[in-house]
Amino acid sequence: MAEKLAPEKRHNFIHNGQKVFEWDQTLDEVNMYITLPPNVHSKQFYCKIQSKHVELGIKGNPPYLNHDLASPVKTDDSFWTLEDGIMHITLQKRDKGQTWASPILGEGQLDPYATDLEQKRLMLQRFQEENPGFDFSQAQFTGNCPDPRTFMGGIRTD
Repeated sequence: MAEKLAPEKRHNFIHNGQKVFEWDQTLDEVNMYITLPPNVHSKQFYCKIQSKHVELGIKGNPPYLNHDLASPVKTDDSFWTLEDGIMHITLQKRDKGQTWASPILGEGQLDPYATDLEQKRLMLQRFQEENPGFDFSQAQFTGNCPDPRTFMGGIRTD
């Protein structure tokens, strides 16, 4: 049932008409997907994830991305992998349930409508996680959706 509440599609971050990366999020993490240039050996790529910053690129060249993150992450639980020409960066949210409007601070922000949809989806994920015997995939909110991180005393971390 929880998989029904997974992100249905990725968001695109477009800069100067070019897709820089795609991304999605869950209650726990933000995932970034970057298409790698062809004919570059995987050992040439690097990614450095810090609490509030990400840097990645090809060794010996200026970084492709070198930006502050929109919110802090748990560096010990964040990682990156390369597979089928895609760099997948998993950023573990420090504040579980926080709705991110973009992975990168001040860049490619979701519009208010898309942010609201993300917040609603994350709230339903929280309900599903806290009540595993129920199916919240068809639930809907009327009016403003509460913040999934703080609603009714906040997310349990036990």
